[in-house]
Amino acid sequence: MPLQKISEFDPDYPNTLEGNDIKGMGVYVQGTDEKIGTVNDAVVDDQGAFRYLIVDIGFWIFGKKILLPVGKSRIDSTANRVYVVGITREQAENLPEYQEHTTLDYDYEEQVRGGYRTPSVESSATLGSTSGGTTPSPDSYTYADDADLYDVSAHEDQTFKLYEERLVASKQRRKSGEVSISKRVETETAKVAVPVEKERVVIERVTSQDTGKVVSAEAADFREGEVAHIDLYEEVPDIQKEAFLREEVKVQKVVDKETVEAQETIRREALDVDTDGTRIENKTDRG
Repeated sequence: MPLQKISEFDPDYPNTLEGNDIKGMGVYVQGTDEKIGTVNDAVVDDQGAFRYLIVDIGFWIFGKKILLPVGKSRIDSTANRVYVVGITREQAENLPEYQEHTTLDYDYEEQVRGGYRTPSVESSATLGSTSGGTTPSPDSYTYADDADLYDVSAHEDQTFKLYEERLVASKQRRKSGEVSISKRVETETAKVAVPVEKERVVIERVTSQDTGKVVSAEAADFREGEVAHIDLYEEVPDIQKEAFLREEVKVQKVVDKETVEAQETIRREALDVDTDGTRIENKTDRG
């Protein structure tokens, strides 16, 4: 049963596991917030089944790495945590240390399994099936012989978390358009009527009652070259341009509110129970 690291078995394993990378998860004692280490890597068999987690237990024993059988772990991907089941610090101290050059053969695995099979005050209720018995031979041994160490379904108490998706509405502000407002100068020809006055000379010859009357030589003053000067004036238009306020334009933004509807397909997990005719009791925890 050759063992290898998960990255060696499947270089693209994060995508295979739908983006869930167990490396780097914190390792805690089950039922507490006591952190004992960090998952360094995972070990799978030739079928790709998880067999061990390589755990750096630096919070318990500085600089030591051990192999943790998957049956002794509970993975909570939502909390990014791995909980260990029924393992004491004393057991961890007695477990063989894992190093990068360690050969993962049957003999080494038996050393690891022996550490977890060892009875202790805290773990006596969770011992492997071969505890106190004869260890199988390499030729006949299967991981089913230590179901408590490798089969995650072998524990009596199991918790299934059913998840569902919900639509969470949020709003994003985006630019929907742009309005550019500017001024331009338009020209046109305007006409204005201006009344003006012009002076002209009117010569009028009139006949009076003295016309034809003989006058004395002294009264008749004949002079040559007598000239009368009269100044004539006229008005001409004086057109000037004046600027005045024609109108005032106010530009402002207003917010129109409306409700839009969006739809999306959501998923939920449901529990299928195959009782095979066995009577079961459903309880609902209201806590």
